[in-house]
Amino acid sequence: MQTARPRSWLERNHSEIAIVDRYRLLIDAVRDYAIFMLEPGGRVASWNPGARRIKGYFSDEIIGTHFSVFYTSDEIASGKPEQLLEAAAFHGRVEDEGWRVRKDGSRFWANVVITAVRDDKNALVGFAKITRDLTERRRLEALERAHVASALVEQARENEQKRIARELHDDLGQRIAALKMALGLRGTEFASALPAQTRAERQAVAQIGPQIDALAVAVRRIAADLRPAVLDDLGLEAALEWLAEDFGGRYGVAVQCELDVSEPDLGEFASTALFRVVQEALTNVARHARAHHVTIALKNDGNQCRFRISDDGAGFDPLSVSRPDAFGLIGMRERIVQLGGSLTVEGRPGAGVTLSAAFRLPVDIRTAAANAER
Repeated sequence: MQTARPRSWLERNHSEIAIVDRYRLLIDAVRDYAIFMLEPGGRVASWNPGARRIKGYFSDEIIGTHFSVFYTSDEIASGKPEQLLEAAAFHGRVEDEGWRVRKDGSRFWANVVITAVRDDKNALVGFAKITRDLTERRRLEALERAHVASALVEQARENEQKRIARELHDDLGQRIAALKMALGLRGTEFASALPAQTRAERQAVAQIGPQIDALAVAVRRIAADLRPAVLDDLGLEAALEWLAEDFGGRYGVAVQCELDVSEPDLGEFASTALFRVVQEALTNVARHARAHHVTIALKNDGNQCRFRISDDGAGFDPLSVSRPDAFGLIGMRERIVQLGGSLTVEGRPGAGVTLSAAFRLPVDIRTAAANAER
């Protein structure tokens, strides 16, 4: 409430300070809440500094104005301000959350409590209105929901990739193997049955075998890229060793694994996320680093997991890490955030790059996403 501060009130004893002054001092000291009075008809009767901070009006600008000015045009048209006053008068108190409008026209998400104020004869003399700005909390809750949704979508995608990879490996792969066996059994018969002058046709039949072999290799590679069977069958440690060996064979880069993995403590969600982070990090090494050696270090117990991958390559300009088109790094950060941790990137030109992360165990998708925003 806009009142003048009592002169030298700290030097006066409590008996000299009127109770009404104490209440005014208390309300004026509150900055996080808008606390003000309304007349029975809804016009603003008092105004505290918290109301000025949240809503943007000075007391001489707002006192005497109907409180519907704080509501959106749609809510004014629907009669919501009047309905809230009626409910407060009838029930004694009403609480509401929704968008409110500041003096400058900007919106904020507010929690509002309106309490009917009555005299000793139970006659309505007005309303006490307390408003709290919850915009930041709402934003954090929205981010939390987005992280949870992202994690659940990622998990669903991994499950679908697992299913497709299994079908490619078990169904299509077996059909290709059966086709190769049938061709092998019949190939000699075809060759002996064809006349000698049809040499070109016999050579064409002979070339089908290598083509089927290449097709089988391609199917296995696609299935492994979608979801390596070793990750599901043998666990994260074996999958990372397989990934390191495959990467080294493809690109001629020595990969050292320093792994101390407790699979039950990690769980499937964390194991899959870490595998994908290492997979993406190695892809970045192949594309950009020109490295000769890579180290993958992972250790966990029942309480914490620590992860690090480093290379001796070309390094990077630290300013380039925040590029909006660095989708690989963005994806790795998002996966670590979903685990409740954060990804640290260190490096400089000519000195390689080190990615490191740590997070608590066990990992729950919803809890990890919530912690990531705190």
